[in-house]
Amino acid sequence: MKFAYADPPYPGCAHLYRDHADYDGEVNHAALLNRLVDEYPDGWALSSSRSALWQILPLCPSDVRVMAWVKPFCSFKPGVNPAYAWEPLIVRRGRKRTREQKTVRDWTATNITLKKGLTGAKPYEFCSWLFEVLGMSPEDDLVDLFPGTGAVTAALETWRAGGPMPAQRRDEKGAA
Repeated sequence: MKFAYADPPYPGCAHLYRDHADYDGEVNHAALLNRLVDEYPDGWALSSSRSALWQILPLCPSDVRVMAWVKPFCSFKPGVNPAYAWEPLIVRRGRKRTREQKTVRDWTATNITLKKGLTGAKPYEFCSWLFEVLGMSPEDDLVDLFPGTGAVTAALETWRAGGPMPAQRRDEKGAA
């Protein structure tokens, strides 16, 4: 199967990436969603911000689900209270899971990354949760439409090789 992941600059935040080689200004989310729907019928996921949900969800097909990346450690901004400590992951389709497979939660609690080269670089635990949410198998393809630091592609290779389990799954198995 072929899946896609899009982690573009969130609406109103493109200026944070103006020094990146791939910088192209604000992202046209309507065009991006049309591309995801047209080119990735097996499934896709789109990261966004809580404040942009009201703009993006009306552009989505009615069968999407909103997942939550909860950030126990996150960046607190002066004068912003309550803090923005979660991000939505909009998901469409994916491989159906069987009753014999472990149920995947519609949220993950994973800390942000620091000093990875770009604001918003995703941690391995988030990426592996993303792969599970999509129901991916190691032989599936994942197109990272906004590769940024390359963290998602690197996480995919580690995940395919049976890399470290996310902390949430380790806790469920009773290991430290």
